[in-house]
Amino acid sequence: MGFNLTVNGDRLSSAADPATPLVDVLREEMHLTGAKPVCREGFCGACMVLIDGEPMPSCLLPTALADGREIQTVEGLAPHGQLNRIQAALEAGDAVQCGMCFPGMAVSLTHLLTTRPDATRDDIRAALTGNICRCTGYERIVEATLLALATR
Repeated sequence: MGFNLTVNGDRLSSAADPATPLVDVLREEMHLTGAKPVCREGFCGACMVLIDGEPMPSCLLPTALADGREIQTVEGLAPHGQLNRIQAALEAGDAVQCGMCFPGMAVSLTHLLTTRPDATRDDIRAALTGNICRCTGYERIVEATLLALATR
């Protein structure tokens, strides 16, 4: 049985076992290593991707349930190597330290900027509830997101 996925705009297929977590297919078959399988319980957010435009931890989604869906990974946020607003703001604001959480946060915050261009500090914090960062106190991340919102 095969699965057809649209990943970062490209139509791809996978022959993975239906129960294989999407994060593993993305990393091992498609060589998209931005999503990190850290906790494998949907708790940390390091594996966050957009599924049909909505953030979802890819460690929890069996590949069978991704069949026919539109998937965007952190790699798809920067077409042709051009960082998007949130990625550029996080970099400029020195908001990321070790980088393990960065891909998931970039995906979650890109979704926020797309759906809530008038987001407040509280909205940003709420959008990050599915993303854990052990290195920062989140304040630089929030400030960078506010900067990205201001540079529309």
